[in-house]
Amino acid sequence: MRTFDVADAPHVPAPTSVRRVMGDVLIALVPGAVAHVWFFGPAVLVQLALATLVASVFEALLLWLRGRPVAPFLGDLSAPVTAALFVLCLPPLLPWWYTVIGMLFAIVIAKHLFGGLGHNVFNPAMIGYAAVLISFPLAASSWLPPRELADGVLTLPQALAAIFTGALPAELSWDAVTGATPLDRIRSGVIAGEMISELRGDPIFGDFGGKGWEWIANAYGLGGIYLLWRRVISWHVPVAMLGTVIVLTLPGAVLDPDTNPFPLAHVFTGGMVLGAFFIATDPVSGATTPRGRLVFGAGVAVLTLVIRRWGGYPDGVAFAVLLMNMTVPLLDRYTRPRVFGRGR
Repeated sequence: MRTFDVADAPHVPAPTSVRRVMGDVLIALVPGAVAHVWFFGPAVLVQLALATLVASVFEALLLWLRGRPVAPFLGDLSAPVTAALFVLCLPPLLPWWYTVIGMLFAIVIAKHLFGGLGHNVFNPAMIGYAAVLISFPLAASSWLPPRELADGVLTLPQALAAIFTGALPAELSWDAVTGATPLDRIRSGVIAGEMISELRGDPIFGDFGGKGWEWIANAYGLGGIYLLWRRVISWHVPVAMLGTVIVLTLPGAVLDPDTNPFPLAHVFTGGMVLGAFFIATDPVSGATTPRGRLVFGAGVAVLTLVIRRWGGYPDGVAFAVLLMNMTVPLLDRYTRPRVFGRGR
């Protein structure tokens, strides 16, 4: 008969630490980050390093000013996660000081001015992203063409020069290395009266969504599966968000395909998959009850589609998440599970 070593009661699972959760998120982001680097070049790595450094400096400074121990909180990996999510939402050649401004809003204003980790009302990374996008809309929405459509990606020295000095190789110009995203192309084309079938002939589109962006979305989906397996996130928000997008866009695509993209175009273009698995699932600024998470995910999907169709920005995931963050106290209050033993 086999015997097993057991500990004294109570027999409860080991507590989950912030460092362990944030470490899993960083691991899950690796496939998406690798895909970003493959399609857009080493400038992504430069931005990740810069944002992580700046976020860590701001984090340490604010902890010191608030009289909190620096080492334990700096080692919980929450600042690198915020930096990574911020960078992966923005063009790789964004000037360095835009990244500093974004981290200022994310770490200082959205996080520490609300009381630090666990007290922030809004998703810090999306606050930083929104601040940069609203302040510098042209620069923050002009992406590099993916590797398949470019003559070649910028080398590491060229990327460093572009980010820190604004200088490009002599044979290139900013108009040549940046352009509209697939979502922006769809939006502007439909407004101009072009049919979806005509727009799909543009080389920036792949099988479902934007060329290159489909693989990036798949990579984020792979990371999301890892988070589900590790039980860092639950299925409620991703299923509600992606399912709502498909359900709401399918009738329009069937009834009027000339002006409404196929549902998978919404899923595999832009930040929809990243938002579903990594942003809207934030345990602090998101809903905490199972039903609340379903409503939260569906709300993010609806607002994203509204912004994409009628708003001033091509991709509305960040703004949708921030708007739904404001509803979380109400969602948690009215979707609380029934207490065992009590009637409805």
